[in-house]
Amino acid sequence: MPTETFEFQVEARQLLQMMIHSIYSNKDVFLRELISNASDALDKLRIESLRDDSLNAEVDDLHIEIEPDREARTLTVRDNGIGMSRDEVVQLIGTIAKSGTAELLARLKEAKDETAAEGLIGQFGVGFYSSFMVADEVSLVTRKAGESQGTRWSSTGEGGYTVETVEDAPQGTAVTLRLKPEDAEDQLFDYTSPWKVREIVKRYSDFITWPIRMVTEAPKAEKASETEDAEDAEGGEKAPEPETLNSMKALWARSRSEVSDEEYHELYKHISHDWTDPLETIQLRAEGTFEYQSLLFLPAHAPHDLFSQANKRGVQLYVKRVFIMDDCEALVPEYLRFVKGVVDAQDLSLNVSREILQQDRQIQLMRRRLVKKVLSTIKEMMANREENYTTFWREFGRVVKEGLLNDPDNRDAILRICSFVSTHDKERLTTLARYVERMKEGQKHIYYMTGESRTAVENSPHLEAFQAKGLEVLILTDPVDEVWVGAVPEFEGKQLRSIAQGEAELDAEEEQGEEAKAEKERQRAEFAELLTWLGERLRDEVKEVRLTSRLTVSPACVVTDAGDVTPALQNLYRAMGQEVPQSKRILELNPEHGLVTGLRKAHATDADDPGLGETAELLYGMALLAEGSQLADPARFAKLLAERLERTL
Repeated sequence: MPTETFEFQVEARQLLQMMIHSIYSNKDVFLRELISNASDALDKLRIESLRDDSLNAEVDDLHIEIEPDREARTLTVRDNGIGMSRDEVVQLIGTIAKSGTAELLARLKEAKDETAAEGLIGQFGVGFYSSFMVADEVSLVTRKAGESQGTRWSSTGEGGYTVETVEDAPQGTAVTLRLKPEDAEDQLFDYTSPWKVREIVKRYSDFITWPIRMVTEAPKAEKASETEDAEDAEGGEKAPEPETLNSMKALWARSRSEVSDEEYHELYKHISHDWTDPLETIQLRAEGTFEYQSLLFLPAHAPHDLFSQANKRGVQLYVKRVFIMDDCEALVPEYLRFVKGVVDAQDLSLNVSREILQQDRQIQLMRRRLVKKVLSTIKEMMANREENYTTFWREFGRVVKEGLLNDPDNRDAILRICSFVSTHDKERLTTLARYVERMKEGQKHIYYMTGESRTAVENSPHLEAFQAKGLEVLILTDPVDEVWVGAVPEFEGKQLRSIAQGEAELDAEEEQGEEAKAEKERQRAEFAELLTWLGERLRDEVKEVRLTSRLTVSPACVVTDAGDVTPALQNLYRAMGQEVPQSKRILELNPEHGLVTGLRKAHATDADDPGLGETAELLYGMALLAEGSQLADPARFAKLLAERLERTL
């Protein structure tokens, strides 16, 4: 059959011109596309040979071969796979993205940056044409397995392409690129350089099932054989030897029993750039209508940028063992941003963009299952490998607790893997489940207190009555604790309650006798005038002054009303650039403390004594300092305290 010439359609010509004059920085993807096409051709031949016993095809050494030629400035990618007939060449190669060219052009023009634009290459079936980003001319020679004649396709990407029949074509497909003139200022894109080819294959196609070979020249022979003539013996070279570029070790596709821990650790270090072994290796395989395999790792220590906005999160995404992208955020929620690993999907298209991934239903299903698997692994580690869990929680506990805010669907699972410092045992962390098991009979709440440090909380006057009654209190000192406690209403039917917010209601935890009730009423009546006077005196600082049941040693404390934003949370919002309304707090007095009873007697004796006002200020200031808060006017507090001490000497 004679050579035929075909003209490109207008839209196809526009698309090719965009490829030819591409400004994309990542031109390397063209080789990934050609290797992926070759791998698919080998897969199809293997399946077809099993299905059709009469197929006259060579299947003994299926492989992909790359041949760079520096002198001719060509790069050839060939395979001995299924190949194509002449009609298939015209249909599959000759017509560019026949069903989506217009849409692709529009998307390319709308892409706001080159990264987004690069992600569209291949999405509409134009992966083969990415070759024109680096080549002046592309030719393809192919012969379908079982047929005798081959076909050559050739184009410069300008007006059209030619198709002709060839008689001596080998089985499979060979794509030859006549590369554009070398840019002296950009040596990174010398695709005739063996090291550049190795780099691209290692990055994108290392786990392809089939061997990817490149012909390289071996070093000169150290010693010629006796049959070699003198000229060859002095400086001859061995014949070119094929070099296999890819490892073909897709560890996630192999069973756990077939892979050693050392191999898993080597892969983890390769993808995470971490020199320490991971704490845990997690393997997951899904089969059915949507197939994928994953191999995830929990690191042993947190990276330095874990809380930085520049921190990259996500796992590596592969499609049929072909590398697609680093840091695929769509597969891992932000609170699991420390998880590293690989996810290999079978049914996604190559070069699918990040924007599409975020909306893809299959990706969302994968994400949900990966999250559940990670959380269940942490739970199992907590139960059976306590030392590993302790290390994990020390490094990543603050991050995991972010999920209590951002992932309500998995909130209970996250709560069950959280650990906290507790007043029950200062040496070991506790879980909410263990806290509930230890709750006193009749106790209705899980008590906690937030603060800037463990020392500040343990020395807080708010703990006094709870410790006296043997009630356990969780000590929460991470910044995220101030936020999530407001979003988590309860655990196993027990409400979480701050001991520094609202009424203590400690008497509600026990049966209150008639004598205790009478004593409480007597105290309220006895201190009524003092409380009213203090409320008026400190009206600019507090909304209410009342007696407390949470103090046993300290004279006073300051608490936040139920429903109000705590001072620590206000500071957190301000650090994030968000202003919140300032709310007044409540001053609680210990009616058993000598300072409070003395103040009541002094007020009853002479309510107009100016020293009483100074005492009220000092009492309020001491309450603020005791909980670690800042004074509004430290200089005045110090002056009043110095004068009062001076009068006692």
